[in-house]
Amino acid sequence: METSSAVLAGNYLLCSSRNPSSSTLLRPFFTHHSSTSPSLKLQKQLPLASYPAVFPSPIRRCAPLSDTSSTETTQTSELADIEWDNLGFGFLPTDYMYLMKCAQGGSFSNGELQRFGSIELNPSSGVLNVGQGLFEGLKAYRKQDGNILLFRPEENALRMRSGAERMCMPSPTVEQFVEAVKATVLANKRWVPPPGKGSLYIRPLLIGSGDVLGVELSPAYTFLIFVSPVGNYFKEGLAPINLIVEHESHRAIPGGTGGVKTIGNYAAVLKAHTAAKAKGYSDVLYLDSVHKKYLEEVSSCNIFVVKDDVISTPAIKGTILPGITRKSIIDIARSQGFQVEERFVDVDELLEADEVFCTGTAVVVSPVGSITYLDKRVSYGEGGSGAVSQKLYSVLTRLQMGLIEDKMDWTVELKPAKAY
Repeated sequence: METSSAVLAGNYLLCSSRNPSSSTLLRPFFTHHSSTSPSLKLQKQLPLASYPAVFPSPIRRCAPLSDTSSTETTQTSELADIEWDNLGFGFLPTDYMYLMKCAQGGSFSNGELQRFGSIELNPSSGVLNVGQGLFEGLKAYRKQDGNILLFRPEENALRMRSGAERMCMPSPTVEQFVEAVKATVLANKRWVPPPGKGSLYIRPLLIGSGDVLGVELSPAYTFLIFVSPVGNYFKEGLAPINLIVEHESHRAIPGGTGGVKTIGNYAAVLKAHTAAKAKGYSDVLYLDSVHKKYLEEVSSCNIFVVKDDVISTPAIKGTILPGITRKSIIDIARSQGFQVEERFVDVDELLEADEVFCTGTAVVVSPVGSITYLDKRVSYGEGGSGAVSQKLYSVLTRLQMGLIEDKMDWTVELKPAKAY
């Protein structure tokens, strides 16, 4: 498990890189703390450049959560005043966001933390006109000792780089991505829920922010990270969800972009997703677009089928997103003695399955209570989680929250600054 730390020292915030011994002392970019967070425009920011950069990308300068007064430092180091027991999966604005830019053909550099707020985009920007955009999702958890754990951020960085190649976009390096995530989480540490109350959802974005008119590459790109505290993704919480199989429309096609986390993939599922919700279902399970009989994935998560202690999941073949939770669950399942098969899974196998569950950053591990296909409903279990999904959920979440030893070396531990 990797460990990073940051401590307040006088008028400075000491931020560490991946190597704790290479910490750099940075000047704060606010001289006083406002009780309100001003709206931001990318081209007209607060006077952050009044101090020279003291080291290059991945992080140009970090912001403390308050000014140097001990009173405000104490106030802002406490948890945000929200109802932690009633968190759902919805957006709550926090304190800081991270921004970094580059030109087409260039490299990202000079990233910085800024107060969270609106951004300014030209109507002709690439993301709005040709859909050049990617996003990622990962979480931070608070441990009992107050430290914060990130779960496999390097995997998200690698997936964004893979998606950027497919979408003809430059991308931050793995180190830039991970350091930016660390800085953003530490700057918003008071929004990380107490242990067992939820997590801080981290949303990195990569968008074409330069001006285009025809079908062409954006001349400029913006990498942005914002965060929000969240609870369970599905309204059912940890109770089993109910899926409906979509057999007319499809999420992805061979040779398309289904295997990368581009923004257009999610717009494409909204029609079927909304219709399913209106009928009382939790989400939609999609079939392949060629044979129309093999399972692919749910709108926002991967699918697993259990039969006689064998766990099967659709193979990654270009139309299915390579989920990081999916990858982790496969490794955990094998370490627990289960046989795991990555292959074509026929929709008819759902009829004979002992158990079905979904995995994803947002949903974690979600048991499936029923699946409806061509007006036939198949139920699993007796209204509770299946034994396999429950066991895998327990191992994964205990690892993510630091309750068991991280033998996989998947977590990155952050030590928030102490208030003085």
